[in-house]
Amino acid sequence: MALTLVLLVVLIALAFEYINGFHDTANSIATVVATKVLSPGQAVLLAASTNLIGALMGTAVAKTIAAGLIDTQLVTVTPIVLICALLGAVIWNLITWWWGLPSSSSHALVGGLCGAAFAAASNNWNAIIWAQGGSHWWGEKGVIPKVVVPMVTSPLAGFILGLLLMGVLFSLIEFLGSRKGWLHRLGRTPFVNAVFGKAQLGSAAVMGLSHGMNDAQKTMGIIALALAGATTAGTFDDLPAWLDFLRIHETTGHKFEIAMWIKILCALVMAAGTAAGGWRIIKTLGHKMVKLHPINGFAAESAAASVIMVSSHFGLPVSTTHNISSAILGVGVAKRFNAIRWTIVERMVWAWILTLPVTAIVAWSLVRAARALGLPV
Repeated sequence: MALTLVLLVVLIALAFEYINGFHDTANSIATVVATKVLSPGQAVLLAASTNLIGALMGTAVAKTIAAGLIDTQLVTVTPIVLICALLGAVIWNLITWWWGLPSSSSHALVGGLCGAAFAAASNNWNAIIWAQGGSHWWGEKGVIPKVVVPMVTSPLAGFILGLLLMGVLFSLIEFLGSRKGWLHRLGRTPFVNAVFGKAQLGSAAVMGLSHGMNDAQKTMGIIALALAGATTAGTFDDLPAWLDFLRIHETTGHKFEIAMWIKILCALVMAAGTAAGGWRIIKTLGHKMVKLHPINGFAAESAAASVIMVSSHFGLPVSTTHNISSAILGVGVAKRFNAIRWTIVERMVWAWILTLPVTAIVAWSLVRAARALGLPV
């Protein structure tokens, strides 16, 4: 029974990874499709391949999810708890996908994990690591420094970078357009579109890499947490030697090493999900919020990818969705303030605000229901 539940956690985690792939495909390719630099099919292929590569680059985010949010000394993270956490995130992801809202899979997973752990610990708030370690009040790990603070600062950084980069590019084009001779031709719209159409291929590829580096690692952390808990509980003690790869031992400081097979499996599943596409959200990001040209797409992708890659380096599970959306917003404001369709932005912001509490409540309710049914919570 225990082994079956652990394997079920792995399967549901991979389902979440697949849904994350098609839910967040828009993050990587909405701009490059909207600017008509690539066809939808070409863009999906680019996003899937770069997501695959990015998922294999580092494990800092995975370790944050596995050992930086829940105090495993106060709450036993059983397979049922993890299943409820994942289901909370999956349900919200499917709802927002159906509505075409670019919500955060990252925050959905964090909310689900915190809500499930809170219920499993009999509503003990200390089961959640709010802030711990370090010389500053916010600490080096926990929900506040690793999730809440970046949830506010990373989209703000994406917005500012998008605005500044777009401003610099506009100034450069205006300068070239005011010159005489061959410099004047460099500032003309056909030349600018041709140059940034090619440049956007690179920025879209980097965006796909950053998405894989951050989003794919979250599921790696959940799988590592499940296998480490099962190893400690002795679930794998009677398994044959050839299944030793399932055992994951906790290292110093309650950290987990992420096995290579977990990285590869999660990377492949996310790439497959990405290849399935997410056209509802692509329509919102790429077409409804602001009209984009290749230079706008290049600026937005470059700004968002920069923020996400820096965050991934420091193990911050930030939202790819929030960052690319805010970068697009910054680029749109640089064009002109009324270029933005603010009613669409309002719907997106509400989805962002509701993600953490809604997924936490859903996961909390599922754990309570599982306990009422007599399941081993």
